[in-house]
Amino acid sequence: MKTKEDFLNGEILLIDKPLEWSSFQAVNALKWAIRKKFNLKKIKIGHAGTLDPLATGLLVICTGKFTKKIPELQGQVKEYTGTFTLGATTPSYDLETEVHQTFPIDHITEAAIKKVANQFLGEIDQVPPVFSALKKDGKRLYELAREGKEVDIKSRKVEILEFEITRVTLPEVDFRVVCSKGTYIRSLAHDFGKALGSGAHLSALRRTKIGDFNVNNATSPLVFKESLE
Repeated sequence: MKTKEDFLNGEILLIDKPLEWSSFQAVNALKWAIRKKFNLKKIKIGHAGTLDPLATGLLVICTGKFTKKIPELQGQVKEYTGTFTLGATTPSYDLETEVHQTFPIDHITEAAIKKVANQFLGEIDQVPPVFSALKKDGKRLYELAREGKEVDIKSRKVEILEFEITRVTLPEVDFRVVCSKGTYIRSLAHDFGKALGSGAHLSALRRTKIGDFNVNNATSPLVFKESLE
């Protein structure tokens, strides 16, 4: 059983973030559970890499003195699995916003999909989605996007180490990606659709690994809470 000292000295907790929870909500749920259990006024706690509300999977959460490890953990290679839906784009590149453009997909073959996936391997230039938490002029991009403002976003270099197509049932394409810090899988979906002479958006996403940490060893925030009681 973990003690108050364990959490204050530093724990690395692996959480499987539920669908529609924000990463902040998951961290908060743990924070309140730990404070309540040990009657603590405050405890340092934070996560090593945000997951969008529509994504599930691995959140690495650090407590106490281990919050110092967050920058190092954020820099580690990540693995994701998920689904691209071809033939339609959305402003946010995922299902957070409604479809605003549709494209033909009749010309797309499984061979073409696998060939295009190989084009993204290695170091690529990627433009982050306008609906993201990055800041410009002190405001988060998604705030500017919701206000309908035009935003000029600079591309950044990211690295795709592995890109495997695991199922093709058009319009859906399942994938597994291993990538560097700072990679947006939503942007990858958008660019993937373009490269196929169509359009695409991200319709499902799960983070399976961060460095050596695996979601198979993670627990849900609610189970964590129960384990403390």
